[in-house]
Amino acid sequence: MPWLFLIIPILILFTVMLVRAVRFTPLPASQGTGDELTDFRAEAAGGHLSQMIQMQTVSSRKEDEIDHSAFDAFMALLPELYPEAHKVLTRETVNRHALLYHWAGRSKEKPVVLMAHYDVVSAREDNWKHPPFAGEIEDGIIWGRGAVDTKITLASIMEAAEFLIKDGFTPEHDIYLSFSNNEEIAGDSTPAIVSLFEERGIDLNFVLDEGGAVVTKVFPGVTSPVALVGVAEKGIVDVDLVVNSAGGHASAPPKVTAPVTLARLIISLNRHPFHARFPAPTIEMLHILGRHTPFAYRIIFANLWLFGPLLLAVFANAGGEMNAIVRTTVAVTMLEGSRGSNVLASRAKASANIRVAVGESVGNTVEHIRRISAKEGALVNTVYATEPSPVSITAGAPYELLGSVIHRTFPEAILSPYVMLGGSDSRHFARISPYVYRFSPMELTKAERNSMHAANEAIPVKKLDTCIAFYIRLIRSI
Repeated sequence: MPWLFLIIPILILFTVMLVRAVRFTPLPASQGTGDELTDFRAEAAGGHLSQMIQMQTVSSRKEDEIDHSAFDAFMALLPELYPEAHKVLTRETVNRHALLYHWAGRSKEKPVVLMAHYDVVSAREDNWKHPPFAGEIEDGIIWGRGAVDTKITLASIMEAAEFLIKDGFTPEHDIYLSFSNNEEIAGDSTPAIVSLFEERGIDLNFVLDEGGAVVTKVFPGVTSPVALVGVAEKGIVDVDLVVNSAGGHASAPPKVTAPVTLARLIISLNRHPFHARFPAPTIEMLHILGRHTPFAYRIIFANLWLFGPLLLAVFANAGGEMNAIVRTTVAVTMLEGSRGSNVLASRAKASANIRVAVGESVGNTVEHIRRISAKEGALVNTVYATEPSPVSITAGAPYELLGSVIHRTFPEAILSPYVMLGGSDSRHFARISPYVYRFSPMELTKAERNSMHAANEAIPVKKLDTCIAFYIRLIRSI
């Protein structure tokens, strides 16, 4: 019967899909066992972080907007808060306000770099529950700019060092602490620090900076918390889109003004997005997290060879973070036109922030923008550009060590690599090390994640304690 020739292949395909889904079970090392730090107490840590928040270390690309005295005060505060650490660690300044600490271990081979930045973005007081630079602690929560991004990380690293040094601990390998003063503006301090490592011929074991965190309900079908470790980050391009015209009096406008042309260009960019695809770290993430989903989901994730295009379309059309995971994105963030309500703009400008997908390049990205802009007669001026970072290695001792410490601190979490959508200073270290990781050791709610660079940034003190415990475990393991 001819219909059998159609039914049999379908049955075989369906059977293969089901067998692959049945075998698609969690990997053995995907979750771990916690341990207790019975000798660790962090009573003063919340107050120390509060004092750091009170230092208004706001960075800016405009020199006259920087309060250098705040940065000086922050640098002077650290030895007061951590006297024992400053007796043992050597400290040098880079670019006046960046800090590089060296903690000598028993061996100089394969040292580790722990990173944070203490500059913050600006904050308006009128839409905060507590003043953004007061560092107030209420009901066990620390409020203020830098509470999450990333004075908490810097405080946790220093608290861990102070605790261990008081306990007479010496690390097995050298440890460097790299604290930037201008990460928020993609400044030159961390590149200068990396250059020092190059000049001194220091061969690093691995680098750990801010990035992913322990999160829940971020992956369809996964109910367990997920510890996302950034193994790469997207590139960044800032461009100005400019349309020039004759200008004139607004009482007799031409049919098409400069702002109208600019608006058409913005709509055109929105209608012609970049090509979507799954970069290698995202495929690895799907391969790991998909194993923790209900069976119906596992049929899809276990058979990406068949359902991959469909899943990619779902991501690409979802918008937000899911869309950003699979393609280069363009966001128009600032608009400029005439300065008078009755004056036609002789120059209309839109500033766009572009996040370049891993596997793409700045050159091809800007060329895509230029092609679309040329159709409207618009100019494209590149203001800032940095390529996507290389993808760090997830096989081998450094990643396994980090994963072990994460599992001991967050035993219920599933460890997974991912592509970081934002930018960090760690990308500069990628030129001297293939083991650069981005992980903030905190369980962050969606509200806490959204508070970064927004109003009401805050974190519970107990999460600070967990962050410190993570670094104690990590330093003891290095």
